[in-house]
Amino acid sequence: MIVKDVIDFLDGYAPLKYSEDFDNTGLLVGNKNDEVSGIIVCLDSTKEVIEEAISSNSNLIISFHPIIFSGLKKLSPGNYVNDSILLAVKNNISIFAIHTALDNSNKGVSMKLCEALGISNQKVLIPKTKTIKKLTTYIPKDNADSLKKNLFGAGAGSIGKYDNCSFSYDGVGTFKGNENSNPTVGNKLKDTNQKEVCINITYLKHLEEKVMYALREVHPYEEIAYEIQTLENINENIGMGMYGELEKPMKEIEFFDFIKKTLGIKFIKHSNLINKPIQKVAVLGGSGSFGIEKAISVNADAYVTADLKYHDFFKAENSILLVDVGHYESEQFTKNLLYDILTKKFPNFAIALTEKNTNPVKYT
Repeated sequence: MIVKDVIDFLDGYAPLKYSEDFDNTGLLVGNKNDEVSGIIVCLDSTKEVIEEAISSNSNLIISFHPIIFSGLKKLSPGNYVNDSILLAVKNNISIFAIHTALDNSNKGVSMKLCEALGISNQKVLIPKTKTIKKLTTYIPKDNADSLKKNLFGAGAGSIGKYDNCSFSYDGVGTFKGNENSNPTVGNKLKDTNQKEVCINITYLKHLEEKVMYALREVHPYEEIAYEIQTLENINENIGMGMYGELEKPMKEIEFFDFIKKTLGIKFIKHSNLINKPIQKVAVLGGSGSFGIEKAISVNADAYVTADLKYHDFFKAENSILLVDVGHYESEQFTKNLLYDILTKKFPNFAIALTEKNTNPVKYT
């Protein structure tokens, strides 16, 4: 197995195409064609984690957070980022980061936090737009069914709980090939009228390469007429955060105790009590201040996230209970998720969870 096999699988699980623009995901250090001797899964690829990989003869680190986040101007030792990268390069260790690609997955960070807190009927809190594309193309009627079948096989035409979705209508196409053409229908230098079917089909943007290959593989024309549009439709299955319901409502103090016990923490920050039972809960692993208004709009009783600043707590407006559990604490289950899906996919390979606690925040 090579590095590319692992990252291709992870890209299929949480496509990197859905990473946020500010992020830096993918293979950050190393060669995708290197043979993999072992894998270490972590939240942060610190120097201590890389040393752990060296001692266990593992040469691939699957990290949630990217060790390279902003631009590097030099790679001399002296800070934790450069020291980690230099140590990895020196020992031929590859580092892959998945970060906001997994944040935006409905099988990712917030799903795992919901699972830990026993939140059911989960829905994406902040669905993304511009992730759905529409292909329109024109093809001779006799070839229409085979093209649709090929496009469906590439993943196009899936809408929510339905597959093989498309819309077609008949028409007449006109064309005239020049002297260098080799038309499938008609003759070059002559006007041709051809009964065609117009096929409209949607697909997720990370599938575009596969969809275009499927189009070219079956379409009989020398020059294929097609149009691609990016739709404004909200994608209910991709986006940040999730919300759902606890099995039973809890009093606010009871809810705090439940969170502390479940997440293994002693302290939380929260907004004013709202004096109502907590049952509908929104979560967003990591820094989630941007989700406060959305959590309020879905009528959540509480919003569990991290990195809220002083003025963020005023945004509760006594209509929601804001709960800041800490950045690491809200994402701590993510490494277990990555470990679980990797061991299921590669059951006979050496994959290990890091033994290092990389939380840089300490409490006294």
